[in-house]
Amino acid sequence: MKDMAFDHAPVGLAVLENRIIRQCNRQFAAIFGGAPEEYAGIPLAHYYPSIEDYRRIGERSLKAMRVTGTYHDERVMKRRDGDLFWCRVRGQSLTPDDPFARGIWSFADLSDERPIVELTQREREVAILTCRGLTSKEIGLELDLSYRTVEVYRARLLEKFQARKLAELVAKLSGMPL
Repeated sequence: MKDMAFDHAPVGLAVLENRIIRQCNRQFAAIFGGAPEEYAGIPLAHYYPSIEDYRRIGERSLKAMRVTGTYHDERVMKRRDGDLFWCRVRGQSLTPDDPFARGIWSFADLSDERPIVELTQREREVAILTCRGLTSKEIGLELDLSYRTVEVYRARLLEKFQARKLAELVAKLSGMPL
């Protein structure tokens, strides 16, 4: 019965060990492309837009999981065919002393609510942190940038998303109706 719930869950699920996929369900495979059995032993790094995204998000999630044992965010990920998409990710460590040793992670495809706009690596980082409600100064501290540089990136995002103000940008980034 447990296997049936895992296999047929309406959200993508994966068991990860040190950020390597050990098992995933049908919905995970449908989101990323292929069949569940094709994912065993594959590093999750393959499904990030860049190795820098993988590293940076890994550092942030490990830091949070050391405190709470859980992590969640919304980020851009990459399907097997290379297409990028917005994804809601949630993780629960099963090994609190070593959070990445073993955990269960969920993945929800947000493509219907949030289309991809071509962004640079840094624009994606600023967009994600803006959606988390951080100020320009807080984003600057997180990314080791001046707040003025963050404002330049936010201005680019406003233009790319055809938003008139920050609240409208956040709504568009979050896939919320205006």
